[in-house]
Amino acid sequence: MAFLKLVVYVIGFGIALLVARLAAGGREHGSEGRGRGLGVSGVGVILGLAIVVLTLAISASFGQVPAGFRGVVLRFGAPTGTIKGEGLYMVTPFINTVELMSVQVVAYEAIAEAASRDLQDVKAKVTLNYSLDALQVVDIYRRLRQDYEVRIIKPAIQEAVKAATARFTAEELITRRPEVRDAIQRNLEERLVRFHIRSEAMSITDFAFSKSFNEAIEAKVTATQQVLKAERDLQRVRLEAQQQIEQARAQAEALRIQKENVTAQLVELRKIEAQMRAIEKWNGAMPTYVAGPFPILDVFNSGKR
Repeated sequence: MAFLKLVVYVIGFGIALLVARLAAGGREHGSEGRGRGLGVSGVGVILGLAIVVLTLAISASFGQVPAGFRGVVLRFGAPTGTIKGEGLYMVTPFINTVELMSVQVVAYEAIAEAASRDLQDVKAKVTLNYSLDALQVVDIYRRLRQDYEVRIIKPAIQEAVKAATARFTAEELITRRPEVRDAIQRNLEERLVRFHIRSEAMSITDFAFSKSFNEAIEAKVTATQQVLKAERDLQRVRLEAQQQIEQARAQAEALRIQKENVTAQLVELRKIEAQMRAIEKWNGAMPTYVAGPFPILDVFNSGKR
């Protein structure tokens, strides 16, 4: 659009210069026109000025509405009610102008301070995606001009966050975050729709609490972890004790079975097996000492004394 207007300016001023040069040449060669009114030179100047004014008027009469915008037509600064769509437009020059209003989805970020139901201080970082109603941009411009973010959206976010967080405790703001977000968005929609502003989406990007509350949460988490560890240790001790009991029961059962199966023949058999193992280990040497229910005597060397 700027290039097109530049072309119009160049053509118009070029024609004006050409007319002026032609008028200057006519003045040099047409001496008999000196007594007529303005003369050739004066007519050339007037024509040149007229061409310049016409060029400016043509340039001011058309423009372009970019994609994602709407043009509000103003007559001496007052909205006429006419909306220009995307693309080229023509208006009456020097009388009508066009104010561009964005109807794209815009992200607005704000930090809101509030209090939870249990009176904990909360700072919420909120991002709102909004757009203007394309059919109502005239009314928006008439009521708010281009200041709708400062005058409507910012205070609406503050009030919506305060109203929503007051319904939840500080702990619920974390554990029930989707419900908190939905509550804030519903409140925002009710506040913005009256000004023809659409709430497309809303997200809570961060929650910040006071230092004392963060310390209390940390202590609670630590205590919970310690309780869980103690429960796991207790379960382990119980399991180990149960294992020992089962082992003792198994050993006792084995002994009982063995005792029930012991007979006189089995005892004699075990004695014979022990004697056989002793004979297998004997190296053929007679024992030097014999032990019995009397003092140990050297029976093999006593005769030598």
